[in-house]
Amino acid sequence: MIVGTAGHIDHGKTSLVQALTGVDTDRLKEEKARGISIDLGFAYVSAPDGSVLGFIDVPGHEGFVHNMLAGVAGIDLALLVIAANDGVMPQTREHLAIVDLLQIKSGIVALTKIDVVPPDERYGIIASIRQALTGTVLADAEIVPVSSVTGEGIADLRSRLFELSSVLKRDSERGRFRLSVDRSFVLQGAGTVITGTVLSGAVSVGDRLTISPSGLTARVRSIHAQNQSSESGHAGQRCALNLAGDGITKDAINRGDVILDSSVHAPADRIDATLRLLSAEVKPVGQWMPVQLYHGAAHVAARIVLLDDGPVKPGDTAFVQLVLEKPIAALAGDRYVVRDTTDQRTIGGGSFLDLRAPARKRRTPERVAQLQALVLQDPAQTLKALLDAPPWFVDLSSFIRDRALSETQTADLIEKTSVLRIASAVGELGLAPSTRLRLKTDLLALLKAFHANSPDQPGIGLEKLRLQLTPRLPAPAFSGFLQSLAKKGEVGLDGAWVRLAGHEVRLTPPDEKLWVRIQPLISDAERFRPPRVRDIAGILVVAESEVRRLFKLLGRMGKVDEVAQDHFFLRSTVSEMVAIALDIASVVPKGEFSAAQLRDRLDNGRKVAIQILDFFDRHGVTIRRGDLRRMNKHRLDLFRSISGEQISSQSGRDTFLVGRPDFKSGKGRETVLGGFDSLSLPPSSRSVV
Repeated sequence: MIVGTAGHIDHGKTSLVQALTGVDTDRLKEEKARGISIDLGFAYVSAPDGSVLGFIDVPGHEGFVHNMLAGVAGIDLALLVIAANDGVMPQTREHLAIVDLLQIKSGIVALTKIDVVPPDERYGIIASIRQALTGTVLADAEIVPVSSVTGEGIADLRSRLFELSSVLKRDSERGRFRLSVDRSFVLQGAGTVITGTVLSGAVSVGDRLTISPSGLTARVRSIHAQNQSSESGHAGQRCALNLAGDGITKDAINRGDVILDSSVHAPADRIDATLRLLSAEVKPVGQWMPVQLYHGAAHVAARIVLLDDGPVKPGDTAFVQLVLEKPIAALAGDRYVVRDTTDQRTIGGGSFLDLRAPARKRRTPERVAQLQALVLQDPAQTLKALLDAPPWFVDLSSFIRDRALSETQTADLIEKTSVLRIASAVGELGLAPSTRLRLKTDLLALLKAFHANSPDQPGIGLEKLRLQLTPRLPAPAFSGFLQSLAKKGEVGLDGAWVRLAGHEVRLTPPDEKLWVRIQPLISDAERFRPPRVRDIAGILVVAESEVRRLFKLLGRMGKVDEVAQDHFFLRSTVSEMVAIALDIASVVPKGEFSAAQLRDRLDNGRKVAIQILDFFDRHGVTIRRGDLRRMNKHRLDLFRSISGEQISSQSGRDTFLVGRPDFKSGKGRETVLGGFDSLSLPPSSRSVV
C-alpha cells in the first residue's frame, strides 16, 4: 500500500512519517537548511504480515503544490495531517480539495502536535476538522490524535495503517502495467534508474516496456519494489526500475512520463472529461479558458472547451473537452486536477472520459449520449451503454487499450456484455447482437431489392452499400463484417462487388449470340492484336454502340479488359501477356525490357505493344523508367485467368482492381481505362439473371 501525506506547511508531516518509519524524508540540502519539505520524500516500513508500506511525503508550502500533486498520483490512502495548535489552514483545505477531486477514498486524519494543546480543547478541534471534511471523500475518515515528540498515538496510527493495508483491494492489479515516473537519475554501475508508483499491472525483470508519451522502448534490467530488491513489482508499490535501451538516458525520461506495457502506449492531447469547479471559486469557467492541468505526475498547459450550453458555475459539474499543449500518457477513468494559469490556485478537476475526443461535432445529441455512457465507471456498463447509443458500435481495440485491460479482463468484459467482435485491418469493432442482426437483415434486403431492379449487375459496390446501412461501420470493419457473412455463405464477394450468394449474371440470348460471333475475332491467332470496336462492328455489320455495350458488360463480368479506348482483349489473353512480359524480364539485364522486345514476342506492332504496356503501367503490373519497364511482383496476380480470377467467398479481398468502382491510377488520379463506376454501367435491359 502507498500512503501519501497531505496538509499545511509546518503541520508535522515529515516528522510524523519519521516517527512511523524511522526515516527522515527531507533529503535535499535546501530542505535541511530551510526546515521545510520542497520535493517528494519517500520512506518504508514493514508490516507484521510481511508486506511493506510505502510513504510519500509531500511539501505543504503553497509554492510547491505542483510537487504535492506529483506525489499523490497513485496513492492508496491519504494521510491528512492537521496540527492541533493551528487547526484547518489554507493549504489544508487545498490539499483536501485535491484529495477529493482525485477521489482518494481511503484516508485517515492525523491530528498532530497534540502535546501542545490542553486535553479539554481536543474535542473542539476535532469538531472543526469534522466540519471541514463534510461533503468530501474523507467525510467519514478516522481522526487519530498523535504527537511525534512524545510518541502519543503513533503506535495506534501505525497499527491502523497496517490493518487498512491488509484489507485494501486493488482492481488495478489485474490491468496492464503502468508506472508514473517522479524521478529519473543515473546510478553508478547500473545506469539509468527511474522511480515511481505502479498504477496498475505488474512488471518483471527482462520485460520490454515503452516510455510514454515519447515512445522510447526499454528493457528492465533490475527492480527495487518497496525499497527491496525484487524480480517483480506490482500495483500498490513504489518501484525503482533500472532501464536499458537505445536513447534511454536520465534526461530522456522526465517526471510525468509513464512507463507502460507497449500495447497501452497511445498518447492523448484532446480529451473529453468531466469537470467539477470548486465551490470556493468566484468566477465560472468560460469557453477556451487556459489552465494548468495535472495528471499523475505530469503537468501540462491546456484549454477548456465547454460542451454544455453555458459556462461551468462554481460547485457545478459539466462535460468539457481538454485541449492539451502536448500529449500525455493517460487512461480513460483517470482523475486530473486543474489550476489557474498562474499555478497559484486549484480551481477544479474531474475524470477523463474519452482520450480520442473529436475536434468537430463534439456537442451533438449523439455525442452527449456517448459521454453519458462514458461516465459510468464499470467498463462492462460503459460498453453496454455505448452499444445502445449512436453510432451503435464501439472501437473495441481502443476501448480495451485506453483502459489498460488485460487479456483476462477483456475476456470477462466480452462475456458480461455478449459483444460481437468484428476483426478488420485496423483493429476490432464491437456490436451488440441485436445491432448485428439488424445490420445483416437490412443488408440482405438491400441486395435482394437491388438484384430485382438490376438483374444484369454483378452486385452493389462495397462503399455504396456501406453508406446505405445503419449503423454505418467504418470501411475496414464493414469489409470484415462482409467476410464473416461470406464465410457462412450468406453473401458473395467479387472484388469490390457484394451480391447475394445465389446471384449470377448471365448474358441474354441475343447478347450470347453476338458474343459467339465476336469471340473468334479477338481470340486464337488474333488474340494479341484484336480489332477495335469500330472494326468488329464493320466486320459483323452490327451497330458500333451495341458492340461497345456488350464489351462493357463483359468487362464487368471479368471476361475482357479494355486495354485502350475501344480496344478490348480477352482476360485470358491479358493474363498470357503478363506471363510473356515476365518471361522477357527474367532473361534481360536488371529485368528491364523495352516495348520493342514485347512487340517482337507478341508480333502485334509497336503501337499496340505500347498501349499494352501503358495499360500495365496504370495498374502497377509494370514500372516504367524512361523507355524501359520492369515487372512489379506484387501485382502479377491482377489479371489471372477466368478460372482463378473470381474471388472466393471465403476471402473477400480485391484481386482485380480494375473491377473496383473506386479504382484510380496514381498519375493525376484519373479513372483508369477499363475501370468502371456507376456512370459507365451498360444498360440493364439486355441481360438477365
